[in-house]
Amino acid sequence: MSSVATLYATLQVRNRARGVAQVTMARPAVFNAFDEAMIAELDAAFAALEADASVRVVVLAGAGTHFSAGADLQWMQRASQATHEWNVADARRFAGMLSRIEACAKPTVARVQGAALGGGVGLAAACDIAIAADNATFSVSEAKFGILPAAIGPYVVNAVGKRQAKRLALTTERIGAAEALAIGLVQRVAPLDGLDAAVDAVVAQLVEGGPQAQREIKQLFAQLEPGPIGASVRELTAQTIARVRGTEEAREGFAAFLGKRPAAWVPQRDET
Repeated sequence: MSSVATLYATLQVRNRARGVAQVTMARPAVFNAFDEAMIAELDAAFAALEADASVRVVVLAGAGTHFSAGADLQWMQRASQATHEWNVADARRFAGMLSRIEACAKPTVARVQGAALGGGVGLAAACDIAIAADNATFSVSEAKFGILPAAIGPYVVNAVGKRQAKRLALTTERIGAAEALAIGLVQRVAPLDGLDAAVDAVVAQLVEGGPQAQREIKQLFAQLEPGPIGASVRELTAQTIARVRGTEEAREGFAAFLGKRPAAWVPQRDET
Protein backbone atom coordinates (compact mmCIF):
# COMPACT_ATOMS: atom_id res chain seq x y z
CA MET A 1 0.00 0.00 0.00
CA SER A 2 1.09 3.59 -0.41
CA SER A 3 2.48 5.27 2.67
CA VAL A 4 -0.10 7.20 4.67
CA ALA A 5 2.48 8.84 6.91
CA THR A 6 1.56 12.52 7.11
CA LEU A 7 2.90 15.43 9.13
CA TYR A 8 0.57 16.90 11.74
CA ALA A 9 1.33 19.03 14.77
CA THR A 10 -0.73 16.97 17.24
CA LEU A 11 -0.99 13.56 15.55
CA GLN A 12 1.19 10.84 14.15
CA VAL A 13 -0.30 8.99 11.17
CA ARG A 14 1.49 5.90 9.95
CA ASN A 15 1.04 2.50 8.36
CA ARG A 16 0.41 -0.04 11.12
CA ALA A 17 0.28 -2.92 8.64
CA ARG A 18 -0.63 -3.45 5.02
CA GLY A 19 -4.03 -1.83 4.55
CA VAL A 20 -4.09 -0.51 8.13
CA ALA A 21 -3.46 3.10 9.14
CA GLN A 22 -2.92 4.22 12.72
CA VAL A 23 -3.77 7.72 13.92
CA THR A 24 -1.98 8.39 17.20
CA MET A 25 -2.85 11.40 19.32
CA ALA A 26 0.59 12.77 20.14
CA ARG A 27 0.34 15.13 23.11
CA PRO A 28 1.50 12.74 25.84
CA ALA A 29 2.66 15.57 28.14
CA VAL A 30 -1.02 16.51 28.63
CA PHE A 31 -2.30 12.93 28.35
CA ASN A 32 -3.43 13.59 24.77
CA ALA A 33 -5.98 16.17 25.78
CA PHE A 34 -7.42 17.73 22.66
CA ASP A 35 -7.90 21.37 21.73
CA GLU A 36 -8.96 23.22 18.59
CA ALA A 37 -5.82 22.14 16.74
CA MET A 38 -6.15 18.42 17.48
CA ILE A 39 -9.87 18.46 16.68
CA ALA A 40 -9.13 19.97 13.27
CA GLU A 41 -6.32 17.50 12.62
CA LEU A 42 -8.38 14.46 13.67
CA ASP A 43 -11.11 15.58 11.29
CA ALA A 44 -8.62 16.08 8.47
CA ALA A 45 -6.79 12.80 9.12
CA PHE A 46 -9.93 10.66 9.09
CA ALA A 47 -11.19 12.43 5.97
CA ALA A 48 -7.90 11.74 4.19
CA LEU A 49 -7.76 8.09 5.27
CA GLU A 50 -11.35 7.49 4.23
CA ALA A 51 -10.49 8.82 0.77
CA ASP A 52 -7.31 6.69 0.52
CA ALA A 53 -8.21 3.50 -1.36
CA SER A 54 -5.15 1.71 0.05
CA VAL A 55 -6.48 2.02 3.61
CA ARG A 56 -8.84 -0.73 4.81
CA VAL A 57 -8.89 -0.14 8.59
CA VAL A 58 -8.11 2.85 10.81
CA VAL A 59 -6.78 2.44 14.36
CA LEU A 60 -7.07 5.38 16.78
CA ALA A 61 -4.48 5.40 19.57
CA GLY A 62 -2.94 7.69 22.17
CA ALA A 63 0.80 8.15 22.71
CA GLY A 64 2.30 7.53 26.13
CA THR A 65 0.60 6.07 29.17
CA HIS A 66 -2.94 7.35 28.55
CA PHE A 67 -5.39 7.24 25.66
CA SER A 68 -6.91 10.71 26.14
CA ALA A 69 -7.74 12.98 29.05
CA GLY A 70 -10.49 14.56 26.95
CA ALA A 71 -10.77 18.29 26.46
CA ASP A 72 -7.73 20.45 27.15
CA LEU A 73 -8.70 22.53 30.19
CA GLN A 74 -7.05 25.65 28.78
CA TRP A 75 -9.25 25.27 25.71
CA MET A 76 -12.30 24.86 27.94
CA GLN A 77 -11.32 27.93 29.95
CA ARG A 78 -11.06 29.95 26.76
CA ALA A 79 -14.47 28.67 25.74
CA SER A 80 -16.00 29.74 29.07
CA GLN A 81 -14.85 33.31 28.41
CA ALA A 82 -15.77 33.47 24.72
CA THR A 83 -18.95 34.65 23.06
CA HIS A 84 -21.94 32.41 22.48
CA GLU A 85 -21.32 32.58 18.72
CA TRP A 86 -17.71 31.42 19.17
CA ASN A 87 -18.86 28.56 21.39
CA VAL A 88 -21.47 27.41 18.89
CA ALA A 89 -18.94 27.34 16.05
CA ASP A 90 -16.35 25.62 18.23
CA ALA A 91 -18.81 22.99 19.49
CA ARG A 92 -19.96 22.30 15.93
CA ARG A 93 -16.37 21.57 14.92
CA PHE A 94 -16.00 19.10 17.79
CA ALA A 95 -19.33 17.42 16.99
CA GLY A 96 -18.33 17.26 13.33
CA MET A 97 -15.04 15.55 14.16
CA LEU A 98 -16.79 12.86 16.21
CA SER A 99 -19.26 12.35 13.37
CA ARG A 100 -16.38 12.06 10.90
CA ILE A 101 -14.92 9.19 12.93
CA GLU A 102 -18.25 7.44 13.51
CA ALA A 103 -19.33 7.73 9.87
CA CYS A 104 -15.97 6.67 8.39
CA ALA A 105 -16.68 4.14 5.64
CA LYS A 106 -13.76 2.01 6.83
CA PRO A 107 -13.82 -0.01 10.07
CA THR A 108 -12.34 1.93 12.98
CA VAL A 109 -10.69 0.51 16.10
CA ALA A 110 -9.87 2.42 19.29
CA ARG A 111 -6.73 1.22 21.11
CA VAL A 112 -7.24 2.37 24.72
CA GLN A 113 -4.70 2.30 27.53
CA GLY A 114 -4.61 4.23 30.80
CA ALA A 115 -7.19 6.96 31.21
CA ALA A 116 -9.99 7.82 28.80
CA LEU A 117 -11.77 10.81 30.30
CA GLY A 118 -14.61 13.00 29.04
CA GLY A 119 -14.15 13.44 25.33
CA GLY A 120 -11.67 10.56 25.39
CA VAL A 121 -14.62 8.28 26.18
CA GLY A 122 -16.43 9.87 23.25
CA LEU A 123 -13.57 9.11 20.89
CA ALA A 124 -13.55 5.45 21.94
CA ALA A 125 -17.34 5.23 21.63
CA ALA A 126 -17.29 6.83 18.17
CA CYS A 127 -15.09 4.01 16.84
CA ASP A 128 -16.71 0.79 15.64
CA ILE A 129 -14.65 -1.36 17.98
CA ALA A 130 -12.82 -0.42 21.20
CA ILE A 131 -10.11 -2.63 22.67
CA ALA A 132 -8.83 -1.72 26.13
CA ALA A 133 -5.79 -2.62 28.16
CA ASP A 134 -6.57 -4.04 31.57
CA ASN A 135 -5.24 -0.83 33.12
CA ALA A 136 -7.72 1.35 31.24
CA THR A 137 -10.16 3.53 33.16
CA PHE A 138 -13.10 5.54 31.84
CA SER A 139 -14.96 8.55 33.21
CA VAL A 140 -17.59 10.75 31.60
CA SER A 141 -16.27 13.57 33.74
CA GLU A 142 -17.75 16.78 32.34
CA ALA A 143 -20.18 17.46 35.21
CA LYS A 144 -17.21 17.91 37.56
CA PHE A 145 -16.43 21.09 35.63
CA GLY A 146 -19.98 22.38 35.50
CA ILE A 147 -20.57 21.34 31.90
CA LEU A 148 -22.13 18.28 30.28
CA PRO A 149 -21.12 15.59 27.76
CA ALA A 150 -23.28 17.01 25.00
CA ALA A 151 -21.34 16.25 21.80
CA ILE A 152 -20.16 12.84 23.01
CA GLY A 153 -23.54 11.94 24.52
CA PRO A 154 -25.07 10.26 21.45
CA TYR A 155 -22.01 8.04 21.00
CA VAL A 156 -21.94 6.99 24.65
CA VAL A 157 -25.69 6.26 24.54
CA ASN A 158 -25.21 4.17 21.39
CA ALA A 159 -22.39 2.23 23.06
CA VAL A 160 -23.89 1.46 26.47
CA GLY A 161 -27.59 2.40 26.36
CA LYS A 162 -29.37 5.41 27.82
CA ARG A 163 -29.55 4.39 31.50
CA GLN A 164 -25.89 3.44 31.76
CA ALA A 165 -24.89 6.57 29.87
CA LYS A 166 -26.92 8.75 32.26
CA ARG A 167 -25.37 6.99 35.23
CA LEU A 168 -21.86 7.57 33.93
CA ALA A 169 -22.55 11.23 33.11
CA LEU A 170 -24.40 12.09 36.32
CA THR A 171 -22.00 10.41 38.75
CA THR A 172 -18.77 10.99 36.75
CA GLU A 173 -17.71 7.63 38.23
CA ARG A 174 -14.44 6.25 36.95
CA ILE A 175 -14.88 2.64 35.90
CA GLY A 176 -12.27 0.03 35.07
CA ALA A 177 -11.77 -2.01 31.95
CA ALA A 178 -13.76 -4.99 33.25
CA GLU A 179 -16.86 -2.90 33.87
CA ALA A 180 -16.41 -1.07 30.56
CA LEU A 181 -16.44 -4.49 28.89
CA ALA A 182 -19.51 -5.61 30.83
CA ILE A 183 -21.60 -2.57 29.79
CA GLY A 184 -20.43 -2.54 26.17
CA LEU A 185 -18.21 0.52 26.20
CA VAL A 186 -15.36 -1.69 24.95
CA GLN A 187 -15.59 -5.07 23.26
CA ARG A 188 -12.32 -6.65 24.34
CA VAL A 189 -9.84 -6.30 27.22
CA ALA A 190 -6.22 -7.43 27.03
CA PRO A 191 -3.16 -7.20 29.26
CA LEU A 192 -1.30 -3.97 28.67
CA ASP A 193 1.67 -5.83 27.18
CA GLY A 194 -0.72 -7.73 24.91
CA LEU A 195 -2.79 -4.75 23.78
CA ASP A 196 -1.16 -4.44 20.37
CA ALA A 197 -1.51 -8.17 19.76
CA ALA A 198 -5.23 -7.93 20.59
CA VAL A 199 -5.64 -4.99 18.22
CA ASP A 200 -3.75 -6.82 15.48
CA ALA A 201 -5.95 -9.90 15.91
CA VAL A 202 -9.11 -7.84 15.39
CA VAL A 203 -7.55 -5.98 12.46
CA ALA A 204 -6.66 -9.32 10.85
CA GLN A 205 -10.33 -10.29 11.02
CA LEU A 206 -11.44 -6.96 9.58
CA VAL A 207 -9.23 -7.12 6.49
CA GLU A 208 -10.75 -10.53 5.64
CA GLY A 209 -14.09 -8.84 4.94
CA GLY A 210 -14.99 -7.18 1.67
CA PRO A 211 -14.42 -3.40 1.87
CA GLN A 212 -17.64 -2.58 0.05
CA ALA A 213 -19.55 -5.05 2.22
CA GLN A 214 -18.17 -3.34 5.32
CA ARG A 215 -19.19 0.04 3.97
CA GLU A 216 -22.68 -1.34 3.37
CA ILE A 217 -22.81 -2.78 6.90
CA LYS A 218 -22.01 0.58 8.43
CA GLN A 219 -24.55 2.38 6.27
CA LEU A 220 -27.31 -0.15 6.96
CA PHE A 221 -26.71 -0.48 10.69
CA ALA A 222 -26.74 3.31 11.03
CA GLN A 223 -30.39 3.18 9.92
CA LEU A 224 -31.45 0.39 12.29
CA GLU A 225 -32.87 0.92 15.77
CA PRO A 226 -33.69 -1.67 18.45
CA GLY A 227 -37.37 -2.50 18.56
CA PRO A 228 -40.12 -3.92 16.37
CA ILE A 229 -39.08 -4.82 12.86
CA GLY A 230 -41.71 -3.25 10.64
CA ALA A 231 -42.40 -3.37 6.93
CA SER A 232 -40.11 -0.43 6.12
CA VAL A 233 -37.15 -2.11 7.81
CA ARG A 234 -37.85 -5.43 6.12
CA GLU A 235 -38.00 -3.68 2.75
CA LEU A 236 -34.79 -1.77 3.44
CA THR A 237 -32.92 -4.97 4.26
CA ALA A 238 -34.38 -6.84 1.28
CA GLN A 239 -33.49 -4.07 -1.15
CA THR A 240 -29.99 -3.78 0.31
CA ILE A 241 -29.06 -7.45 0.10
CA ALA A 242 -30.61 -7.78 -3.36
CA ARG A 243 -28.47 -4.91 -4.61
CA VAL A 244 -25.25 -6.06 -2.94
CA ARG A 245 -25.58 -9.67 -4.13
CA GLY A 246 -25.14 -8.42 -7.68
CA THR A 247 -21.88 -6.56 -7.09
CA GLU A 248 -18.49 -7.58 -8.42
CA GLU A 249 -17.23 -7.84 -4.84
CA ALA A 250 -19.95 -10.38 -3.98
CA ARG A 251 -19.14 -12.44 -7.06
CA GLU A 252 -15.46 -12.44 -6.09
CA GLY A 253 -16.27 -13.37 -2.50
CA PHE A 254 -18.33 -16.42 -3.48
CA ALA A 255 -15.79 -17.47 -6.11
CA ALA A 256 -12.95 -17.23 -3.58
CA PHE A 257 -14.86 -19.28 -1.01
CA LEU A 258 -15.80 -22.00 -3.48
CA GLY A 259 -12.27 -21.97 -4.92
CA LYS A 260 -10.77 -22.27 -1.43
CA ARG A 261 -8.56 -19.23 -1.94
CA PRO A 262 -8.30 -15.79 -0.33
CA ALA A 263 -10.49 -13.13 -1.86
CA ALA A 264 -8.74 -10.50 -3.94
CA TRP A 265 -9.13 -7.85 -1.23
CA VAL A 266 -7.34 -9.85 1.50
CA PRO A 267 -3.76 -8.62 2.07
CA GLN A 268 -1.10 -11.23 1.45
CA ARG A 269 0.15 -12.53 4.80
CA ASP A 270 3.81 -12.19 3.86
CA GLU A 271 3.41 -8.45 3.27
CA THR A 272 3.40 -5.70 5.91
